Amino acid sequence: MAIDGLDDAAIRAVLTTTRRVALVGASANPLRPAFGIQGFLQRFGFAVTPVNPGLAGQVLQGRTVVATLEEAAPLDMVDVFRASDHVPPVVDEAIRLAARVVWMQLGVVHEQAAARARTAGLVVVMDRCPAIEARRLGIARVA
Repeated sequence: MAIDGLDDAAIRAVLTTTRRVALVGASANPLRPAFGIQGFLQRFGFAVTPVNPGLAGQVLQGRTVVATLEEAAPLDMVDVFRASDHVPPVVDEAIRLAARVVWMQLGVVHEQAAARARTAGLVVVMDRCPAIEARRLGIARVA
């Protein structure tokens, strides 16, 4: 079983019911995974708002970058491209903004923050990539 305890049905539900995504840790560098996943999510049909205070106001892949998660609201999912030690305040803000899902990318795990999010009723995905999961589950509509 995956570290987050979610089965394929739960991951499929997240990927097929989510519409608005805030991508925390967005990157303007096309070689960075955050850049590639932003493009994937947009092609998949999600309305993605990139979040990065250092890039606020810039346009990445047709979307204006915002400085804070609050500026990305309303949202369904918060996709976290930050080191694990930066996750707790992101999760706390996701809870405050009534997100449904917190998705921590590959290598990003924070059990205490995940527990707080679950207690607040959020689905927590950890150490996974939505592009990999969508392809693995056969629901990717794009390459």
